[in-house]
Amino acid sequence: ETAVSSVDPYKLVKRYIQKTNFFRDSVENYNNIYLLGFGKASVAMAKAAFDLLKDKIREGIVITNDPTRERCVDSNNVKTYLGTHPLPSEKNIQNTEKALEMLRKCDKNDFLLVLISGGGSSLLCKPRVNLEDLRKTTDLLLKSGADIKETNTVRKHLSFVKGGQLAKQTKATIVSLILSDIVGDPIEFIASGPTAPDSTTYNDAKQVLEKHSIWDKASESVRNVINRGIKGFIPDTPKEDDPVFERVYNVIIGNNELACKKAAERAKEFGYEVRILNTRLTGEARDVGEDLAYYATIIPYEDKRLALISGGETTVKVRGRGRGGRNQELVLAAARKIEGENIVFTSIATDGIDGNSDAAGAIADGNTMIRAREKDMEPEEYLENNDSYNFFKRLNDLLICGPTGTNVMDVQLVLIF
Repeated sequence: ETAVSSVDPYKLVKRYIQKTNFFRDSVENYNNIYLLGFGKASVAMAKAAFDLLKDKIREGIVITNDPTRERCVDSNNVKTYLGTHPLPSEKNIQNTEKALEMLRKCDKNDFLLVLISGGGSSLLCKPRVNLEDLRKTTDLLLKSGADIKETNTVRKHLSFVKGGQLAKQTKATIVSLILSDIVGDPIEFIASGPTAPDSTTYNDAKQVLEKHSIWDKASESVRNVINRGIKGFIPDTPKEDDPVFERVYNVIIGNNELACKKAAERAKEFGYEVRILNTRLTGEARDVGEDLAYYATIIPYEDKRLALISGGETTVKVRGRGRGGRNQELVLAAARKIEGENIVFTSIATDGIDGNSDAAGAIADGNTMIRAREKDMEPEEYLENNDSYNFFKRLNDLLICGPTGTNVMDVQLVLIF
């Protein structure tokens, strides 16, 4: 709870605007202020900006995937539109076109505040291929075990707005406030970097698809766009030396490291010795779970209780047809290694939604495997079918909180007694 609340998007945006002179200066130096937000945290971020700037915002558009937050921005000037995630839909395309219409109104004497968070790759969508072909390619990437950088490399090159291309749609000065949902906070990959220079190429996109055996499965239109880009018939995404970026400023306002640090502070208040192991965890979820669990069983520590904290984003190569996500699969893999130990192991998605389930994650301890055997449950079968959700559901060990309105990847907490 502390980790998630520390990256509350409303508080982060409000704090940044209040502590910097840039926005006070922008009100005086620019004719109009426009606002564009997209991603899982977009409404809360936009609400913070509006609460501080109010009628100084001439026009704004917010694109979200959370229907419960759809009407949070109380302004006639700021419109909120609902889209879909993780796969884009026709709604997303229509919403993006409305945003582009607004951006085209801006001139060089205007100021554009862009609020970016995880999920933006799907919600801000103007594809170079038809929607069904894009959805198919995205789905193949998500199920292949490709990491988010690889996935977004492909997304950028099938889009008119990703990979710095959004910045070229307006003449305004742009400041993007970014809530990072990618390991290492690479601005060019967060929400596919719509206002950032792109270091990747069409050739990189093709290599990603080939690496994960998707190239031959991808639609002909997808292969055609990428091949035409490689041959130079389609301009590549704007690079660092593009003059458009002389008027663009990208700022990270929250990330996984902040969430882990705040969780560590809270654990210390409860009397734990605390060690933050890593805030850049990547790799196959089940492998990471086993490694963390093994480390927890051998780590030396003082007599008092120990809390191990880590964060990042793992991947799952989907082999079965079950239900779950990377956090639940990570915990299931760990549970096998901590049997009989005085250890509690949990992993959560900070956005509240893990994979194709309604759970944020799961919790396990030294008795989890014993309880599972009493119910004639075989963990290996659940792992092989990617069905961690139903494993933990039968044990009543799912962590369900609903969408949190923020997203800084995942946090693992291991308590050793």
